[in-house]
Amino acid sequence: MRPPLTPGLARDLLAARPPGGVTPAVELCLLDFLACAFAARDSRPSRAAQAMALAEPGEATILGLSRRAAPGAAAFANAAAGHGLVREDMHAGANSHFGVVVLPTLLALAQQRRVSGTAFIEAAAVGYEVGARLGRVMVNPRFSRQWRPTGWTGPLAAVAAGARLLGLAPEQAASALSLAANIAGGLNEWPRDGGDEMFFHPGFGARNALVVLALAAGGAEGSAMALDGPAGLIAAAGAEPPAGLPLFDGATAEVELVFRKALPLCNFAQTPAQAALRLLREADAFDPATVTGITVRASEAAVRYPGCDGQGPFQRVLQAKMSIAFCVAAALLHGAVEEQHFALPASPELMRLVALVRLEIDPAATAAFPARQPAEVIVTLADGRRLSAAMPDLEPADEVTVRRRFAEAAGAALGEGRGGQLGEALAGLPDVADLGAALRLAEAPGGEAAPRP
Repeated sequence: MRPPLTPGLARDLLAARPPGGVTPAVELCLLDFLACAFAARDSRPSRAAQAMALAEPGEATILGLSRRAAPGAAAFANAAAGHGLVREDMHAGANSHFGVVVLPTLLALAQQRRVSGTAFIEAAAVGYEVGARLGRVMVNPRFSRQWRPTGWTGPLAAVAAGARLLGLAPEQAASALSLAANIAGGLNEWPRDGGDEMFFHPGFGARNALVVLALAAGGAEGSAMALDGPAGLIAAAGAEPPAGLPLFDGATAEVELVFRKALPLCNFAQTPAQAALRLLREADAFDPATVTGITVRASEAAVRYPGCDGQGPFQRVLQAKMSIAFCVAAALLHGAVEEQHFALPASPELMRLVALVRLEIDPAATAAFPARQPAEVIVTLADGRRLSAAMPDLEPADEVTVRRRFAEAAGAALGEGRGGQLGEALAGLPDVADLGAALRLAEAPGGEAAPRP
């Protein structure tokens, strides 16, 4: 009988030495997370999370606000805001968004004790690594039709990161992982009608990760086989438990495989929308009013993911951001896919194009996923012409774009001066002596009104 998975995983995550390549990856993930949280600060789900957090006063920063909250409450609000644009970082192999759970958890811990930038980077890299390795075991297209991958992998990633940052003893870290298996969850019904559950999945994960870490540090003991036992999390996911889960055993760490989204929409709509934009660039000019048919060819994972096949009616923005048809239609109509293009009710011109979209599963794209996410868009015009464009993979936001978006969002939320100070404080993250102190610059100057639920 093989030994339980969690004790060995706990020892490994505490002792692992992440490769040097994780530093720039974590830096970009942090800037991207902060940019998203600042930009989504005033969204309805963010306001609801902020109002809840402010009912629990404390000393932890709520990003973009002047008032503070208890660590768990602040982590919840920051996680929800970081998810608010649907532009969060993405790990395709685990179909998960780790930054919106791992980073708010670590930021809350960094304001309870002195944490250096180097310690933060190592802990974040460990969290992404553990979450991604478990996600590769548990998550597949069939799993994702019912369960929210981030709701399962995110809490485990956050607890692993927190255990590393806190320097828990191996037996404490093992119990923390086992307890974290009991807080994993999240249904995937929300995409069909655009419910707010999605925004709060990482909030639950971050807040509960802090609870689990405190319990384990206080002596609570978890089941040794909560991950890989007959009734453990991996079995519940319908997967076969691995014999082991080695960390950082390849040339590339899992956090280095994370990408930052170019567009504020579902991962599976990214490449189709980018293919539509390429079609516009490469084709002779045409009037969208002359389009009589649109075919989108993508992987089974994309076509079958809940909400990605939605064609309306669209009553909530999140429905539109999940819909491949809506995103492709917006790209063809506007020549871009940005926040303003998700205003509802959608125009008759846009909805006409949405109704024309037909999704097809492409066997080659299915075979390429998750290493690559190809897509093709084929447009038929009234004069009989057929125009097409294909993307061999999605194009993520590059470093220049991430830093520009951070500067713009921080400046808008905090003021240009304070936003610039925050950027300077986070520059050269390994050299930051006290990340919690630097995070105070992410608070808005005093005087802003309390958020509305």
